[in-house]
Amino acid sequence: MPPSKIALSSLTPGFADPVHETQAVFRTLLDALARPGTIGSVDAALPAAVAGQPHSGHAGRAAFATLLALADDTTPIWLATPDAALGSTLRFHTGATLTDTPSRAAFAYLHDAEALPPLDTFALGEPETPEQSATLLIRVDAFTGGAQVTLSGPGIETTASIAPRGLPERFWHERAELAVHFPCGIDCYLVCGDALVGLPRTTRAEVN
Repeated sequence: MPPSKIALSSLTPGFADPVHETQAVFRTLLDALARPGTIGSVDAALPAAVAGQPHSGHAGRAAFATLLALADDTTPIWLATPDAALGSTLRFHTGATLTDTPSRAAFAYLHDAEALPPLDTFALGEPETPEQSATLLIRVDAFTGGAQVTLSGPGIETTASIAPRGLPERFWHERAELAVHFPCGIDCYLVCGDALVGLPRTTRAEVN
């Protein structure tokens, strides 16, 4: 997707204290992947327009903060729901380019989980460079009220349970099918408002 002129009037402010807030968000993200199934919270001074109830295509606080903390000019972003204002904001604050091709994305944000393309559409990395895979940020309606999912694997003492609402069941089946490609695969964050749950590729998930 070729870059377009950024309209400054459409930009959403980023971190008030970029250095410290980026570090804090990064620690939250690492902790979420280290303890799959644990709900983490992003505490960043982002504007209410981003932190409140999102409208179509706009990221909530956790998704927006994650992209601000992780993206840079080497990490193309794919927005499943095109949003010029959000795209311009991310380009301005991070230097990241936008791509209209999921397989080229280092990060992907899906405001509507039902619009999630097949997971093998995204970059899985190569055996020599498994870290060069996509990280998905998928908005869910809530972390309760959905199908019960039992998690196990590294970072989980026995098992953990989550029940995200608004996530299609096919996500879990497609994710399980990627296990044969390990160490390649996809890491995911489920996001809702200012909360998130990490799902690294090493986590096994069973829908009850």
